Formats: sequence, C-alpha cells, structure tokens
Amino acid sequence: MMNRYMVRLTRGAERDLDDIASYLAREASPAIASAFLDGMLEKAAELEAFPERGAVPRELDALGISTFRQLSAKPYRIIYRVGTTDVAIILIADCRRDMQALLERRLLGLGL
Repeated sequence: MMNRYMVRLTRGAERDLDDIASYLAREASPAIASAFLDGMLEKAAELEAFPERGAVPRELDALGISTFRQLSAKPYRIIYRVGTTDVAIILIADCRRDMQALLERRLLGLGL
C-alpha cells in the first residue's frame, strides 16, 4: 500500500494563489482564474502520492539547499518541502519573476 501525504499550503502560498487568481480574474477573465486555481490544486494533489517527484529548485541547489522541491505548471512553479507525513507548499509564483529574490524572502520568513 502506498503512503499518502497530507498536502497543505502555507499562508504565503495561499496568498500567492489568491493574488494570482485575482490578477487573472481582473486582467483576463473569472473563468481563466478559476481554471488556474483548479490546475494548481490538481497539481498539489499529485504530491499526496508522489511527493519526491519534483526536482530541487536550481536557485536553492546552487546554495547547497536540497530540502525543497518544485513542480512546474507553466508558467508557474510550485515550491514545497516534504516532511515525514506531509508536504508543505511554500511558494507559488510565475517563473518569469525573480525567483531567487522570491525564494530568499519566503524562506527567510520561515526562519531557515
């Protein structure tokens, strides 16, 4: 039997989802915002069974930090950390943004 992990979003990741969905609803359409949310939640749910499937983000790997992983949902990246029984989604961001700065701010906020 396969282990199932509890997937949870940190407050920061929840804000990320809200901010991106609000932007998409305003700049594109509510339907596109809803599709974005559905897609991100589907991607996150995949981590329940396969949390180790994502690669270490290159920005963190370059610093020797390998405790975080990422999934790509073009053009977005989902950054998360796998615990013993859970997966904490830390950041959801458009990959065209300055990911190094976003990761530094978010991870410093975690007290790492």
